[in-house]
Amino acid sequence: MITLTGSDLSIDEVVAVARRGEKVAPLDAPVRDRMSQSNEWIEAAVARGDRPIYGVNTGFGPLASERVKPEEAVRLSRNLILNCCAGVGPPLAEDVVRAMMVIRANTLARGNSGVRPELADSFIRMLNKGVIPYVPSKGSLGASGDLAPLAHIGLVITRDPDGDGEDTGKAWFEGELLTGAEAMERAGIPRLVPRAKEGLSLTNGTTFMLSAATLAARDALDLLDHAEAAAALSLEALRARSNFLHPALHDASGQKGQSEVAWNLRRLLEGSRLLDSDPDRVQDAYSLRCVPQVHGPIRDAVRFVTGRVDSLLNGTSDNPLVFMDLPDGTGPDVVSGGNFHGQGLALWLDLLGIAVAEVGSISERRTFRLLTPDLSEGLPSMLVAHPGLDSGLMVAQYTAAALVSDNKTLAHPDSVDSIPSSATQEDHVSMGANAARHTLEILENLRHIVAIELLSAAQAVDLRDAGPEGLAPLTRTVYDKIRSRVRFLEHDRALTPDIEAIADLVRSNAVLADVREH
Repeated sequence: MITLTGSDLSIDEVVAVARRGEKVAPLDAPVRDRMSQSNEWIEAAVARGDRPIYGVNTGFGPLASERVKPEEAVRLSRNLILNCCAGVGPPLAEDVVRAMMVIRANTLARGNSGVRPELADSFIRMLNKGVIPYVPSKGSLGASGDLAPLAHIGLVITRDPDGDGEDTGKAWFEGELLTGAEAMERAGIPRLVPRAKEGLSLTNGTTFMLSAATLAARDALDLLDHAEAAAALSLEALRARSNFLHPALHDASGQKGQSEVAWNLRRLLEGSRLLDSDPDRVQDAYSLRCVPQVHGPIRDAVRFVTGRVDSLLNGTSDNPLVFMDLPDGTGPDVVSGGNFHGQGLALWLDLLGIAVAEVGSISERRTFRLLTPDLSEGLPSMLVAHPGLDSGLMVAQYTAAALVSDNKTLAHPDSVDSIPSSATQEDHVSMGANAARHTLEILENLRHIVAIELLSAAQAVDLRDAGPEGLAPLTRTVYDKIRSRVRFLEHDRALTPDIEAIADLVRSNAVLADVREH
């Protein structure tokens, strides 16, 4: 069970809640007290009405100069949620939405948002009961927070102060897509009328970007491991030279990640009888002998992004923030600023997308070599015993090439773009939400590119005289996992089920289950 304190949420815990349904514990007493204190301060400030507080007793964006009466604070909160529900496009995946919910609950638990503990309780109860709001994937600029994605969650959590005829959004519960009100009623979770600032605290923040970055960072590391296993299997299938893995070579480079990748490949390939079987070959093509030089810096980049993401999971990104104590000894007070600006996340997501796109690029080149007789060291064309009548894995390589090309487009940096909005009040935005969507798509493409290389390498091994018996012990476990789901391609058949079966193995990390034990 995960406990939210606002200060120690980890990537592993987010993934556990988002993907494995790990339960979240009720907030403990110190967290509830901290949240209640800041909420009471907000309520008192609204009642006094002696100073403008952005989004609490004022309008939003360019309407910040418009004062709102104390008795209208509740209406203001609900109106903001309604106004921000302008997202379009297909819904975000369930794991992304669940990650958003646990991250947001943890953010609120810090106590700087000025909301009741009951608001965080709602997120926790929805996670534990399995209520998943329908969140359109497009509409956030990555500044002023992820307004539209968060608002579609807030629409389910909150209810209109006037009651009848309200928009309650949509949510999945027990496999059905229902109205938000019906989903919450079936789950036994009361919807809350949002108080002063609560509408703003539900919508303002980098939560979608951060949830995507959290899941993407984890997936990137897993896919790197799979890509290296695929590379090792291809190296054996192509009877590559192993001299490129010499430790001294990589120590001389000064790149930590490169040395790690070389070590991993040596580990995977130890005991192979297929490597170095052609004594006349001096060195291989770059897609074979430069795997450490390509994957190494990518590992370093993924590690960097992971560190940045980890630091943000316990930050507060909405605006304004309530501080019961300030470093100068003053307080309580409210401070307006721009923690909602997602420039950092936009840059890091762009970096992650660019990095993992290259993993797919070099993987596809190895697949191409496996299928091409002039490059494959004696393997039949298209990796089929009777080429001509059968076309083998020809079009599977087409698919890999198409996905690689798609990734090149998706990897164009979103962080260098900005379109002014909100009557130029928001005159520089991060476009980090676009970076998040594109990076998640790149990773899904990569999953299939690697699956196609694994499929091709296993087929190639079967066509070698030594067959799978010539494989290293660890790559043999990878081969066996593939063959447990996909049989040898004797004659042409529809390949989509084969590709998807291996992609599912990659997605579940089952391919590397035995490899990681050693």
